[in-house]
Amino acid sequence: MTEQAYLVLLALTDRPRHGYAIVQEVLALSGGDVRLGAGTLYGLLDRLGSAGLIEDAGEEVVDGRLRRYYRQTPQGGAAAASETARLAALTRRARRVLGGPALGEA
Repeated sequence: MTEQAYLVLLALTDRPRHGYAIVQEVLALSGGDVRLGAGTLYGLLDRLGSAGLIEDAGEEVVDGRLRRYYRQTPQGGAAAASETARLAALTRRARRVLGGPALGEA
């Protein structure tokens, strides 16, 4: 899973969001390191949707513009949890190799 796809899944963990809100949440989750352009975002949403990890959660018109909302599916939540565990294990291995503390240690 790419970092961008993982962050989009995380952005949809707590509630459905529309495109711009996803972009803002990804920016916050990444500490400002990941900025998604519209093309990248909607490509990711299409791929995540095709994989069954997210789904449409409705639409609304705000200031004359259509907002489409997306939500994480149960399969998407499981994928996010699995990726989180994989990254944590990778971090533990890297810290052992680099001589730093294991994840969760001071």
